[in-house]
Amino acid sequence: MPFQVTNSPFNEEQVKLLNRLLPTLTPAQKLWLSGYLAANESFGVAVQQEVSVSKEVTVLYGSQTGNAQKLAEKAGEVLKHRGFHVTVSSMLDFKPNELKKINTLLIVVSTYGEGEPPDNALSFYEFLHSKRAPKLDHLRFSVLALGDTSYEHFCKTGKDFDKRLEELGGKRLYERVDCDVDYEEAAAKWLTGVLNELDKQGTVSVAAPQPTQAQPTALYSRKHPFEAEVLENINLNGRGSNKETRHIELSLEGSGLTFEPGDALGVFPKNDPELVDLIIQEMKWNPATPVSVEEKEEPLREALISHLEITVLSEQLLQAFASFSHNQAFHAFLSVEQEAKRKDYMKGRDVLDVLRDFGPWEMTPEQFVSSLRKLQPRFYSIASSLLAYPEEVHITVGAVRYEAHGRLRKGVCSTFCAERLQIGDKLPVFVHHNPNFKLPKDANTPIIMIGPGTGVAPFRSFLQEREAIGAKGKSWLFFGDQHFVTDFLYQTEWQTWLKNGVLTKMDVAFSRDTKEKVYVQHRMLEQRKELFRWLEEGAAIYVCGDKQRMARDVHETLIHIVAQEGNMTREQAEAYIAEMQKQKRYQRDVY
Repeated sequence: MPFQVTNSPFNEEQVKLLNRLLPTLTPAQKLWLSGYLAANESFGVAVQQEVSVSKEVTVLYGSQTGNAQKLAEKAGEVLKHRGFHVTVSSMLDFKPNELKKINTLLIVVSTYGEGEPPDNALSFYEFLHSKRAPKLDHLRFSVLALGDTSYEHFCKTGKDFDKRLEELGGKRLYERVDCDVDYEEAAAKWLTGVLNELDKQGTVSVAAPQPTQAQPTALYSRKHPFEAEVLENINLNGRGSNKETRHIELSLEGSGLTFEPGDALGVFPKNDPELVDLIIQEMKWNPATPVSVEEKEEPLREALISHLEITVLSEQLLQAFASFSHNQAFHAFLSVEQEAKRKDYMKGRDVLDVLRDFGPWEMTPEQFVSSLRKLQPRFYSIASSLLAYPEEVHITVGAVRYEAHGRLRKGVCSTFCAERLQIGDKLPVFVHHNPNFKLPKDANTPIIMIGPGTGVAPFRSFLQEREAIGAKGKSWLFFGDQHFVTDFLYQTEWQTWLKNGVLTKMDVAFSRDTKEKVYVQHRMLEQRKELFRWLEEGAAIYVCGDKQRMARDVHETLIHIVAQEGNMTREQAEAYIAEMQKQKRYQRDVY
């Protein structure tokens, strides 16, 4: 219906112009125009003033790798377009005493390791669980929890926040949503639910336009990975090493993908064909039987190799298998009483173990594949700089092999890369941006890098980047591995950087070359006076690698050094380190 003066707020001249213009617009042009108007600040403000009193919403995120941060920022954008005054903040940057002034709080938080909060959520988490936490009877809240069902403590941090906010008197605006690794759909459901609840309470402006303009998105992403050609795949370890560490170079030519030092590369692997064949043989199935995966039909063997997770056990998977078993021992095993035994069983075992240990099964290939979750990408710290290697990306992959429960076990992606990935092959990849592991903006800032084993990968990209931009800041690398002769990853590159001054100082620890095992934290202690002097000069510290042992030991060593060299108590030293974290001078990429 054309515009008229009587059915619109426009005058006669404007109506004529609009009626001439609108019929000439394509659907894409109309979509762009509506998005432009929705995003235009003055338009949004005018609508808010006319139809609603805008409300305050605070969105806090705790994020280790950036997923929770992205979701929190997206929620903030949507809420702003719905007529809210929104504050989006890292938990690390948020002043806990401000909680008393907040009426509506949304929390987006991930869990990693053994059910622990992300680094930038830790101080807020501890405050909320301390006696200093205030009563929050006035607060409405909702929690979006990110996790991975293959870990024992699935979404524990989000669950803890949800429970604690209720204990302090808060009322749930919307029930907590727990997300697995494919979180997009669940996160969208949560945000829709939050908006609906706010709408019921009369706080959403009914006339405030929602954004309809398509946001520019990368051509390639997790949902649509880029097929990168393998340019190089070499073993960095020498003959006789106990390890196999692959240096892999991939072409990004034509992808448009960009990244910064500190980002990660998501890699979609394939399962070991030998393991797939053992599963099919165990069930006496025909490998060519067609099955449906992601709305496509494929032969069973190909589906298991390319699309489905078969090496990770979870509570959900075992419960799904219960429908196909009359084995009383298996049903007893799934009971609440045997939870501890079940958790212990799942460590180091895979789907083949379950099929062998708890048969017989009344399960078709189609039922089997429908019980499995999608094969997930594996993430590797990027080991190169785009400035040094335009249209390329390098990763450092340590092959995982070990004996457990009578069988050789293999890391899915690492042994795929080590054993079956050839030069010229195509590897599906995407860039995962990590805003919590970044070089200082000021290139004059000194940096201290601690990365044993494959944890050294991002520091190769750091130094390539600093060399390319001519950074003047000092740099110090602590590297460790088993043997100097066979395991000194990227040795010649570090030596070149030491000679030309890009790398100021390097300390190494080769644990199997000495009678007493020496690790990077021991080298830090030996250098404690100079290390503390660098910290006092404003140096930023980066830690990458194993979370359970190395990162924990390094953290304790840092506290000890600061306490000893700074003549502080442990509490003062912990506060010193916490302040460094707030200033983004202590960053960790640990797993």
